[in-house]
Amino acid sequence: MERGGVSGSRGSPHPLGEEAQPAGFPTSARATPVPNLFFARLLPSIEKVEELLVTLYFFYAQARRRRSPPFVTSRELAADGTLVRALANLCGEEGRALDRGLALAVERGSLLRLEARSEGRSEELYLLATPHNRRAAERLAGEELRLEEPLPPAATAAPPNIFALYEENIGAITPLIADDLKDAEERYQPQWIGAAFREAVSLNKRSWRYIHSILKRWEAEGPDYEEAGRDPEADWLERRYVRGKRGVGGLR
Repeated sequence: MERGGVSGSRGSPHPLGEEAQPAGFPTSARATPVPNLFFARLLPSIEKVEELLVTLYFFYAQARRRRSPPFVTSRELAADGTLVRALANLCGEEGRALDRGLALAVERGSLLRLEARSEGRSEELYLLATPHNRRAAERLAGEELRLEEPLPPAATAAPPNIFALYEENIGAITPLIADDLKDAEERYQPQWIGAAFREAVSLNKRSWRYIHSILKRWEAEGPDYEEAGRDPEADWLERRYVRGKRGVGGLR
């Protein structure tokens, strides 16, 4: 199969911590909103892959910034490792591909481009072409802006929770298993849970029973990095008590 193809075999997931293509998406994965008009109008008319990548990725990039309006600078896009790798894989010469993709998206009217200044130098700002952003662009043009650090790459996501770990490394979650996972998530520290899954995967023991046995053993004996004198049972009972009080309060 050519580059970008998807294997029809489920296969065994890679051990945690290795760089590998994910086998699907966990139900707990975050989502990025994309307007329906992108698929109905833009997608059928886009001919250049760099325009497609830049336009589609921009929906994600602008949502990563808490700005009003949600603009992204050309420097931030050029520093985004995920976008750079995608452009390099499909287009080559990622710097020029990014410039071409942005230019084509602006020409089509998908993105707005304007000039502003930050710390005494010129900055290219891009926004989605919406009526609100068009009005905001008039205000931003030529302004002195204070910009934060470069856009974080997509790879730096929050650590997966216990449900995502189970789906990625064992399989579908049944209602009975979901209750066990919920209790375990409340009882054990997140680093314990991640380490237990890694140990089980490395030994090819992909079952919740095996992972839970690791957690129970660590609860009794403590892993090497656990602080001395800590009482996991007391911590867990306290969390359950606080959670129960919140639940009772919500019924009033």
